[in-house]
Amino acid sequence: MTRRLHLNAFLMNTGHHEASWRLPESDPYAHVELGHYVRLARTAERGTFDSLFLADGPQLWGDIAQRPAGALEPLTLLTALATATEHIGLIATASTSYNSPYNLARKFASLDIISGGRAGWNIVTTAGAEAARNFGLDAEPAHAERYARAAEFLDVALKLWDSWEDDAIVADKAAGVWGDDAKIHPPRHKGRYFSVEGALNVPRSPQGHPLLVQAGSSQDGKAFAARYAEAVFTAQQTIEDARAFYAGLKSLTAAAGRNPEHIKVLPGIVPVLGSTQAEAEANERLLEDHIVHEHGVRRLEQLLQLDPGTLELDAELPAGLPSEDAVEGAKSRYTLVVALARRERLTVRQLIGRLGGGRGHLTVAGTPEQVADTIETWFTQGAADGFNIMPAVLPSGLDAFVDHVVPILRARGLLRTEYDGRRSLRERYGLPRPANQYVHTPALV
Repeated sequence: MTRRLHLNAFLMNTGHHEASWRLPESDPYAHVELGHYVRLARTAERGTFDSLFLADGPQLWGDIAQRPAGALEPLTLLTALATATEHIGLIATASTSYNSPYNLARKFASLDIISGGRAGWNIVTTAGAEAARNFGLDAEPAHAERYARAAEFLDVALKLWDSWEDDAIVADKAAGVWGDDAKIHPPRHKGRYFSVEGALNVPRSPQGHPLLVQAGSSQDGKAFAARYAEAVFTAQQTIEDARAFYAGLKSLTAAAGRNPEHIKVLPGIVPVLGSTQAEAEANERLLEDHIVHEHGVRRLEQLLQLDPGTLELDAELPAGLPSEDAVEGAKSRYTLVVALARRERLTVRQLIGRLGGGRGHLTVAGTPEQVADTIETWFTQGAADGFNIMPAVLPSGLDAFVDHVVPILRARGLLRTEYDGRRSLRERYGLPRPANQYVHTPALV
């Protein structure tokens, strides 16, 4: 069977570049307009993407002077998008640190039913003291603690999604029997973090449970992904680093007793397109020229856990930064940013420019052919199963990718030319529907 490229559209208000909202073409209010997201979803569907993805966090991110701030709650928004699309998967971010398993399992099961089997959950543990203080905590829980809670959260959610057998609904009008109580399995879970007694009040959904997605690349994050994830969003700057991550995660997945083909690795890529290399670079410079560096300095000092005023724009990062082991926040992103700055000897100003478009994800400024070449090389040389497409500017960047890069990928036989009927999201990713853990097929005698 021909291996096909998986594409996910990561939609972020006016685009991933922090200055995208300042361009004449951009609508600075688009991030709270349903029509904006409907257009983007339909464009991604026109490009036969597997899925689209919305990031989220239970806090107001950063300084609202920097870029459009605040976001519509993703499960609510994706439910609306489910009615405006037919094929594309719908992946929402939700935190295991600041939710309860029963309510969240119910919401994702509902989205899966409403969308006809297109729901996915990007599982995050949520770093940052700001979110913690919104939920009555003085500080964020330790990194290992967040992942321990996440593991129990997933175990409970999986029990809840399986608490109805697929054929629990009988609907026998003549006998007056709607359902079979023997096919309902309350979790009766009592653990370190959660106590959940009863069955879910939503039947088992079309996919069995939503596609499980994860984005952490720390040691705890990779171990969690190997155990649970079916797709992983990741960030690498070089193909060498991407190949090492890919091979390592596949190996961890096999060691966890799972088929490594059942976890798909999708690095992020920020395409900045032009009809020529010079035009693409000019488009990239235009965005960088609109960066307000004071905002970038504050954000970088927070990521690096430095006191305000530590960084100098035209100097490199100072020596003596905290080690990754000392970081309780976004460990993998911290490591990536420091490694990028050290490897290329970037000044703080240059580093802010590099991070402005993708926050550490790979940025490729070039022609459609050059962007397609990068995607094909990473895909065919063991660095990726697909890509998280992160347009610098929306909607124009997604339009350009679908109109100019997608046809090249199709011509090379890497991407489908049309959807194959009304299939589920996990079928699009080549994944089986999970068996219900409470149903045991009798052994053949």
